Formats: sequence, C-alpha cells, structure tokens
Amino acid sequence: MKDKREKRKNRMKALRQAVNMELKEHRSTFIVFSILRILVIVCMVRQIFLHNYESFFLSVLTLLLLYIPSWLQVKLRIEIPIGLEISILCFIFAAEILGEINAFYIVIPGWDTILHTLNGFLCAAVGFSLVLLLNDNEKLTFDLSPFFLALVAFCFSMTVGVMWEFFEFGVDRFLNFDMQKDTIVNMVSSVMLDPAKANHSIAVREIADVILVHGDGTQQALGLGGYLDIGLYDTMKDLFVNFIGAVVFSVIGFVYARGRGKRSVISLFVPRKKAKDRDYLSITNKKLK
Repeated sequence: MKDKREKRKNRMKALRQAVNMELKEHRSTFIVFSILRILVIVCMVRQIFLHNYESFFLSVLTLLLLYIPSWLQVKLRIEIPIGLEISILCFIFAAEILGEINAFYIVIPGWDTILHTLNGFLCAAVGFSLVLLLNDNEKLTFDLSPFFLALVAFCFSMTVGVMWEFFEFGVDRFLNFDMQKDTIVNMVSSVMLDPAKANHSIAVREIADVILVHGDGTQQALGLGGYLDIGLYDTMKDLFVNFIGAVVFSVIGFVYARGRGKRSVISLFVPRKKAKDRDYLSITNKKLK
C-alpha cells in the first residue's frame, strides 16, 4: 500500500515537473501564459473584495484551463505549435475573464460573434490534427485524401459548436442563466396564431412592445421596443459564424494536405508528435526512478 502511494506521488511529481518544463519550452508562449495568469490572479483577488464568489470560482476555473494545453502536450506526447497554443490561451481568457466576468459579451457588440468564429476555426484545427496524429500510428496508417481531412475538420468543428449550444440551452433551462442571449425583434411569424388551426403561418409586424400578464392578473410592459426572442437568433448566429470559421480552416487545411505538409501558415496550427528529446514526461519519470 505504501509503495503504491509512493509511486502515485512520484507520478504526480513527474507530471508537475514535465508541465513546468513544457510551459518554459517556448519563450513567447511562456510570456503570454505568465501575463494571462497574473491577470487572472488579479481578477480572483478583485472578486473576493467584491464578494462576487461565483466570478471568483470562474476565475479559478480559468486559471486551471490555462494549464490544459501544456498538460495535453505532456500526457499525449504531442507538440502544439506556438500559434495554436497562444490562440487557445487568449481564447480562454477572452471568453471567461473578459466575456463572462467583465461583461464584454454585453458591453462590446460582436464579442460573442468573434469568439464563436475563432472557436470554429480552432476546433477545425483540432479535428484536422487528430486525424493526422492518429494516422501517424503505424498500426492505423492509411492513405487519406485531402478532401477527407478537410471534411473531418469541418464536421468536428460543427459538432463541437452544436454540443456547446446544447450545453448553453441546458444551463439556461435548468439553472435559469442566460447564456443564449436574447434578441429584440419587431416581427414574428407563427402557426400558433392561426385561429383556424390549419397550420398557416400568421405574421405579426411592427411590434413595439410586449406586455406580460402575471398569474395574479397584474400587467408589466417590458419597454424593450419589440418582441423578446429567447435565444433562437443568438444560437443560429453562433452556429453560422462557427460554420464560417470551420470552412476557412477546412479550405486552408485542404491546401495544406494537398501540398503534403509543406511549410505554410497552417503549420502554425497543426500539432505533431513530440521528438524523444522533448518528451518531458518520460525524462522526468527516468530522473525520479
């Protein structure tokens, strides 16, 4: 029992050392990581003084997420290019600290759109890379057409985008959040308004306001200048810009695959297997034995 605890302790120690070595491998990535980590810690302290404990825990989660790229490189023994790693780090910070805690989603028009477009691009890069890395396995190697690689990248990105919208809907539905942001519209069309119940769509135009009638009979005008759409427009917009990001990477990935991996801008976003002299987990494990 004691030997098992000791082995587990050594494995955890080796993993921590390997992650630290991975973080310091590329100077530019380490600088970006260090700056973002300091900003997140400052945000954590600020949330404590503001007694905003929900945002505090979100800051803690963000701090842990910043270590994910390095942890994946160590555990999976892959090399994430500088361009992709910095993009992921900045995306995490922009989405959680700036978007959620500092309300950039509300304050800055298009912030959510920018991040969902970038998410589509990055997820396509991940899907593209997964196929390439799996195909490097001698037992699984087979000839893949550039079109197939691009198609897998696109489908992977769109699947992630759809799953995220499912998550947002679930959180809004069961926890009463508002992740699927609402939209003010001035026209609705619905078969529910057809008095004949004949499945004919009835359009209501020039909606200036909506009045809520509560259970006790009291009425409340929302004063929003139109009808309050509860997330549909936001969801479809997110999926559409995710589609754009996925298509952009898939096209670039197709060109990259046709050139059989020749040096191009796409190489900044395609992970590859680690060289043995940079397999930090194996190195630290040997040192602790």
